[in-house]
Amino acid sequence: MDKIKELREQTGAGIMDAKKAIEEAGGDMEKAKAIITAKGLARAESKADREVSSGKVYCYTHGGGTAAAMVEVACETDFVAKTPEFETLCKELAMQIVSMDPKDTEELLGQAYIRDSSKTMDQLVKELSGKTGENIRVTRFARFKLGVKE
Repeated sequence: MDKIKELREQTGAGIMDAKKAIEEAGGDMEKAKAIITAKGLARAESKADREVSSGKVYCYTHGGGTAAAMVEVACETDFVAKTPEFETLCKELAMQIVSMDPKDTEELLGQAYIRDSSKTMDQLVKELSGKTGENIRVTRFARFKLGVKE
């Protein structure tokens, strides 16, 4: 039970998913996390065609106001849009935009995540999509830097 609880805290997986992953991994927590992640990404892929009509426009200011990003992240319901995990995803996306200056959403999603280069931004979005069971999409963004016309 302790392993199930630990895996759930680390991945956000449901009780039965965590239990099955631990059994499948023979008790190895790292393998179990990989199984949960793979299943979450597969779940996210299967939802990619569903309509997204809720979400959030998130603004992030960096460097004492010298740079900022505004990102629109869409999801299926306002319930998910109001969760702390969704808010965190929006913040991470906005920080990535300020730091890495992608030209469009495709480039943004293909970039290595600034906090963990073993993941892309697309994987970060799909992880939350897998956890919530909803389609999540970055629809657009803008970046501003003091003194630079973009």
